[in-house]
Amino acid sequence: MHYNWHWFWDFGNGDIGNQGVHEIDIARWALGGTLPKSVVSLGGRYVDEPDFKDQGETPNQLVSVYDYGDSLLLFETRGLVANQKIPGIAGKFPQKVTNELYFESGVVKDGRFFPNGKGDGEPLVKVDYHVPPGGNFGNFINCVRSRKREELAADILEGHLSSALCHLGNASYRLAKERPFEKPKDFGDNQVVGDSVMTLLENTKAIGVNPEKLTLWVGPKLQFDPDREKFVNSPEADRLLRRDYRAPFVVPEKV
Repeated sequence: MHYNWHWFWDFGNGDIGNQGVHEIDIARWALGGTLPKSVVSLGGRYVDEPDFKDQGETPNQLVSVYDYGDSLLLFETRGLVANQKIPGIAGKFPQKVTNELYFESGVVKDGRFFPNGKGDGEPLVKVDYHVPPGGNFGNFINCVRSRKREELAADILEGHLSSALCHLGNASYRLAKERPFEKPKDFGDNQVVGDSVMTLLENTKAIGVNPEKLTLWVGPKLQFDPDREKFVNSPEADRLLRRDYRAPFVVPEKV
C-alpha cells in the first residue's frame, strides 16, 4: 500500500505516529517530562464527499491532550486542506508542522517570543548545541559499530517515551464514542484546548462537508500510571498498549 500503510491500525498509527512523533519529541524537550497522568482524544476521519468513505482507519483530524499536572501537552493532527472555493476560507488553515509553547507571560512560536499584550515578537536567545558526527542517523550507525552507548545522541528510552505518547493518544481515540459534531461541553475549560477543538471542527467544515452528516468521535479521559506504564483501572485501554503478535514474530515480555 506504499505510503498509505500509515492509515491502517494493523500496520501504522496515523499521522500522530508518522510526522507527529518528531514534533512530540521536541515538545518533550520543552516539558522535561516523561509520560502523563492522563490522556484524552477526539477527532475522526473525514473526506470532502459526505457520502464517500475511504478505506483508511486512522483519524485525519485529531486532538490529543496529555495532562502532566503542572502543564499540558496538546497535539493536533489536521490533515485536511480547506476548499479554496468556499468564501472566507482561503489562507485560514495553512499547512504547517510546528511546536508552540504557551507560558504565563507569553507564547513562543514561529521562532519568536510574543509577550502577553504585545503584538510584536521578540527574537529568542541563541543557544549553543552539539551535533554528533554524521547527524542523528550517522551517530546511531557509529554507535552500533562502536558498541558505546554513552556516545549516543539520545538514549533509546527517549524514543520509547515519545513513541508512547503517540500510542496513548491513539488509545483514547480507539475507545471513543459517537457524539454530535460540536465542541464537547466536558472537554475541559482550558482556552488553548478549546480553541484547538474549535479549529478542528472549523477545518473539517472548511473542506465542504455538512456538519449535520458528521460524527465526532470523543474518547474517554484515561488515567495513566507513568511509573508502571499502565492505565489506571482500564483493562480495555491496557490491551491497546501492545499488539497480539503473530508467531514467530513475537516481542518477548523481557529482553
